[in-house]
Amino acid sequence: MTAEIVRGARSAAGQGTTVTGLTPAWGPASAEGWLDSYLSPAAVLDTLRTHDGPPYDAVVMAGFGEHGREGVRELVDVPVVDITEAAAHLACLLGRRYGVVTTLERSRGQIEDSLELAGVGRNCAAVVGTGLGVLDLGDTDRTQAAFVAAAERARDAGAEVLVLECAGMTGLQRAVGEKLGLPVVDGVAAAVKLAGALVAMGLRTSRAGSLAKPVPKRRTWGAGRD
Repeated sequence: MTAEIVRGARSAAGQGTTVTGLTPAWGPASAEGWLDSYLSPAAVLDTLRTHDGPPYDAVVMAGFGEHGREGVRELVDVPVVDITEAAAHLACLLGRRYGVVTTLERSRGQIEDSLELAGVGRNCAAVVGTGLGVLDLGDTDRTQAAFVAAAERARDAGAEVLVLECAGMTGLQRAVGEKLGLPVVDGVAAAVKLAGALVAMGLRTSRAGSLAKPVPKRRTWGAGRD
């Protein structure tokens, strides 16, 4: 999954941009449900906190509808772009209402909450599940068929633009868009493009209020990980 995300990100990145994929060493195998969605961001934060590779200019968070983006924005000093809000914001530039195609129906609630928090929930016509789990997306033909069926339901609910929910769906947007005749926004590509634009413009997260740097204090990150 990480390798597929990196391939999509590199295709969208500007010339001379280096894309590095990071996967936490601990946490759930996939994020599907509230428990996973709270556990996974802690692992992502820990991974960024302990990263000892080359310095980076921006962070793209590739978990659609997952928690943690505000925490990462507090933690790091570079722009942080979440694929959820990136895809939705771009979709709003292409049509009045957009639809989100997700994996399992159980993810609808947290995706809707994430879109509301990002300020783009009112433009969402529907969040529709494919019935496939995240770890089932390796079967391309099955995934595409399920996505098309769910996308048709979103279109029937009033969506004029479609958003791919899962980063593991990267690469399907062209084929599905041609079948349905609707623009399809890939969240990974959208986030990479926006991150690149923020870096080029010299913009960073505001520290004036709610996203100020964390209050200095002792924090325990598990046994032996202070």
